[in-house]
Amino acid sequence: PWGVPAMPGCRCPHPALPILRWLPRYSRAWLPLDLLAGLAVGLTTVPQALAYAELAGLPLQYGLYSSFMGCFVYCFLGTAKDVTLGPTAIMSLLVSSYAFHEPIYAVLLTFLSGCIQLAMGLLHLGFLLDFISCPVIKGFTSAASITISFNQIKNILGLQGIPRQFFLQVYETLRRIGETRAGDAVLGLTCLAALTGLRAMKTHLPHAAPAEPLAVRISYLIVWISATARNAVVVLFAGLVAYAFQVMGSQPFRLTGSIPQGLPAFRPPRFSLALPNGTVPFQSMVEDMGVGLAVVPLMGLLETIAIAKAFASQNGYRIDPNQELLALGVANVLGSFVSSYPITGSFGRTAVNAQSGVCTPAGGLVTGALVLLSLAYLTSLFYYIPKAALAAVIISAVVPMFDASIFRTLWRVKRLDLVPLCVTFLLCFWEVQYGIVAGVLVSGILLLYSIARPPIKVSEGAVLLVQPGSSLHFPAVEHLRDSVCSRALAASPPRSVILDCCHISSIDYTVVVGLAELLQELHRHGLSLAFCGLKDAVLQVLLSADLEGFRHFPSWEEA
Repeated sequence: PWGVPAMPGCRCPHPALPILRWLPRYSRAWLPLDLLAGLAVGLTTVPQALAYAELAGLPLQYGLYSSFMGCFVYCFLGTAKDVTLGPTAIMSLLVSSYAFHEPIYAVLLTFLSGCIQLAMGLLHLGFLLDFISCPVIKGFTSAASITISFNQIKNILGLQGIPRQFFLQVYETLRRIGETRAGDAVLGLTCLAALTGLRAMKTHLPHAAPAEPLAVRISYLIVWISATARNAVVVLFAGLVAYAFQVMGSQPFRLTGSIPQGLPAFRPPRFSLALPNGTVPFQSMVEDMGVGLAVVPLMGLLETIAIAKAFASQNGYRIDPNQELLALGVANVLGSFVSSYPITGSFGRTAVNAQSGVCTPAGGLVTGALVLLSLAYLTSLFYYIPKAALAAVIISAVVPMFDASIFRTLWRVKRLDLVPLCVTFLLCFWEVQYGIVAGVLVSGILLLYSIARPPIKVSEGAVLLVQPGSSLHFPAVEHLRDSVCSRALAASPPRSVILDCCHISSIDYTVVVGLAELLQELHRHGLSLAFCGLKDAVLQVLLSADLEGFRHFPSWEEA
């Protein structure tokens, strides 16, 4: 029922507010499915929020502060029923790089990122994301999977004081591996094994038919809920174990510790940072965040739109990319007023939402309410959650992001695409921003090279038939001139040229000048140049230029 297209010929405009497209026809039959999906996503969100705040280098309550506003905003402004907004592993990694483990920087980054995303949505600049190629995205996510996973090894082993930079992290972890706390290591590996097992169980769980006995259907429901809410189940189990040890008077685990109880205050982000030795003004904070003000909003948009498109295509409905930009921008701007750090679409929680049978974005209201209840009443219980258990949750979430098959696929499909993939992948281990920027630059250079050097097919006969294999832009005109002149003048005897323009849809002034010079050069050698297959737009430009000796024919046979 979601996203049913309008009947052919219908001129009724869509309501400006996306919620008005589905709320008037909301069915009672959808309510239990939306409630179940919202609950399932909420049980996944709460433990992940705590874990991702740890990854971002912020106090754990900021993970929860970041997990409810996106749910509420997306319900009103989102165009995909499955998508859930909130903190993610990728965004937490970026926040750890650009917010310097300082909540005030993180909240200001949220506000500024939201403003940039809003501006892009209002100006319909979503097409800029198309310039970030798939190899760059795959290189970044695969490298992020490794760096995030290794970042959590210290918590699995119970080590402290490990630096953030990846190579130093690897060195220090291996050097101090003898300091591993046995309790943390055993618990962390057990949680990791349990999460892996529950994930596999859900993947291979057969559906219970309505005709099955009641006991079988109840058993199926229990197993399905346990596997879907595996993060909550594992964290709850680990917390109970830690509490039991605390009661017995010993504590072999490093615990999360106290988390402030209550909802965050609704207030604007702070535009300066007070320090004991002075104040950091807004301008200095922006300079400190630097390229993060481009990377964070762009990666947020990229994740959200990619996830929305994937699930919309899978479920047979369409999304509005610019509306998605606006939804994410509003969510981040409003989120900054409740101390959120930057959020984006979550693939894992969106998958849970879709698999739970969600019918509308109203499921997000249940998820957001569950997070608010946790903040209001349950934070005292989070004290006993071991850090090793949260590390296991993060590792379990990011390991599937590593795509080893992409290297083999690109080797078979187009080996040149391995260059931006490998550049992004390797440099992301040094600094995330360098990897992304370098990958985009390399992709851009390859794209510009293909524009500047289009394939040119030359057929020899009484005349040379020259056919550019793609559209003609100003960087390519010198290449075309050299190719035509070298072949026409090198032939014995020299031959006139027919330029087949069937693949050329537009030209610019520089191309017109280059073609005029080509006409003159061939004319000096007693040769002619004729055009055929011209599109109307190209023909109008060439006629307007009034080129000396210009001739054109509908097809090369007539020439």
